[in-house]
Amino acid sequence: MEKSPLWLVPGLVSLVLFAWLLSLVDTDYAGRAYAAYGGVYIVMSLLWLWLVEQRAPDRWDLLGAGICLVGAGVILLGPRGA
Repeated sequence: MEKSPLWLVPGLVSLVLFAWLLSLVDTDYAGRAYAAYGGVYIVMSLLWLWLVEQRAPDRWDLLGAGICLVGAGVILLGPRGA
């Protein structure tokens, strides 16, 4: 089944939005913001798999995504010494 190249537009817009938002983060914390984004990216990829590609994620996909979100939360929200 042939897909329209217009599907590239939302992907490009999201990448531009991400790059812009990352540029707003203090450079001392940009690496953590980028790492946390990785966990969100994985979850969104599985959502795309389910909604657009019509393939339901299996339990291993969901477990892996959950682990990634927990890891992103630890990176982003973990207590740090002053």
